[in-house]
Amino acid sequence: MAFKPLHDRVVVKRIQSEDKTKGGLIIPDSAKEKPAEGEVVAVGEGARKDSGELIPMSVKAGDRILFGKWSGTEVTLNGEELLIMKESDILGVIA
Repeated sequence: MAFKPLHDRVVVKRIQSEDKTKGGLIIPDSAKEKPAEGEVVAVGEGARKDSGELIPMSVKAGDRILFGKWSGTEVTLNGEELLIMKESDILGVIA
């Protein structure tokens, strides 16, 4: 990818949710919610303290994460729908 996020920004690709429930019911597109789970595609260098010291990022490319429902800004790069969000919008890393 030719896009590099700045500072404490993270580029995330949503992971699509299942089309069926555990009971086997098919969920129509109109009833689906956008997933709040994704894979980190790229990360910035990290934020800086007032002293200028770099705060390293807690996530790296390839991590699976959970994020808030309204987190990030949706963008389309090279025909792919992605989210750009601050690291603080990430709720946690899925192990």
